[in-house]
This record gives sequence, structure tokens and C-alpha cells, in this order.
Amino acid sequence: MEVEVLADAESAAERAAELIAAAGVEAGSEHGSFSAAVSGGRSPWRMLALLAGMDLPWEATHIFQVDERVAEPGSDERNLTHLMLALPLERHAAIRPMPVTSTDLAAAAATYEAGLPDPLDLVHLGLGPDGHTASLVPGDEVLEVSDRRVAITFGPYQGHRRMTLTYPALATARRILWLVTGDDKQEAMKKLLDSDPSIPAGRVKNDEMLLIADRAAAGEVS
Repeated sequence: MEVEVLADAESAAERAAELIAAAGVEAGSEHGSFSAAVSGGRSPWRMLALLAGMDLPWEATHIFQVDERVAEPGSDERNLTHLMLALPLERHAAIRPMPVTSTDLAAAAATYEAGLPDPLDLVHLGLGPDGHTASLVPGDEVLEVSDRRVAITFGPYQGHRRMTLTYPALATARRILWLVTGDDKQEAMKKLLDSDPSIPAGRVKNDEMLLIADRAAAGEVS
């Protein structure tokens, strides 16, 4: 995994947005469209706001969700709520929401998977202090899913079940971009860089991975 350490969270967000925009231009030139999956959490909000004003083929861009909480539409707990707030209205047509309000979540996950390009051009991932990424969370059986690219967590995590991309979906993406900020991520980031399987993030496999971190998260790595 390549690592770039930036001075602060703002610089890291700007660098991540630039890399996504560059990937979008490249994908548009190569095959006429760009598919990116973005994670939830607070870290990507600024990155997405910056990305919205950048030059990429928006009319041919599809923004999928890496994960989503099972919660009501418009809930502050929904990643989609914050994704829509981060992107201006004219960019909302690019968003492909996870259907977590369905009464049959397993079927909804299968439907979402059917609409995913294979491979995704880029997947953005974050990192939790406990080592989770996407909604691949410690102790949940979703970590063992190997026959689907989208699945539902078996139990709640921080109060909600989740829909999430699985390890197979991450492994086949053309590239993965990690964005990790904040000093509460230092221990988890060390384990991630060591591919430590004791945390879910350490089990992600892909041939093209770049980690963008701020100095607070990088700690001794910086």
C-alpha cells in the first residue's frame, strides 16, 4: 500500500478529492463512464464538497455507497443524508443510494449488487478507531461473506444493522483510496499498514491501494 501523509485533515481531503477527480477523468477517457463508491462517516464530507467543484465527467459519473445504516429516509444516521448535503443539488443525479428501507433487506442487497459495475473504478474507504472499514465491523458474520459483493450485517453495530460492500467487491475494484484522519486512528492505521487480520480493515486485499492520512492519524508513520 502506498501512503501519503498531509499536514492536516483539510489538506488530506483536498488531496483525496483531486485523486478521485483524476480517476474520473481517466475512467471517462478509457471507457466513457466513472463508477466510484464512497464510504460514510464524517471524514469524507469535506472531500466530497471539494470534489463537487472539480472537473470530472459528472454526466457519466455514478456514485455508489460503500455502506449504509438501516434507518429512515432523511435520518441524520443515514450516510445518504450527509452525502446529499455534501454534494450540491446538481450533483445528486449521480448518486446511487443503497435501498435500506426495503422490507426484504437481503433481496435489496442483491438488487443493489446487480446494479454495481464489475469492477468499480474506485472505492473510497475510511477507518474506524476499532479497525472497521465500510460496515465490515468487528465480530460480525458479514466478515465471512465470500459469495456476494453486497450484504447485510447479521447484527446491529452502534445501534443499526448495515448494508455494505463485502471483501469480494473491494478486491475487484480497480483501485482503493483510503482517507484516514484524526489521532484516534493511529493504532488502527498501524494495523492496517501491517495487513493485520485482527481488524476488519487489515483483511482488505487489492493490488492498487493508496492511503491518504493527516499527520494526526499517521503518528510515527509521518
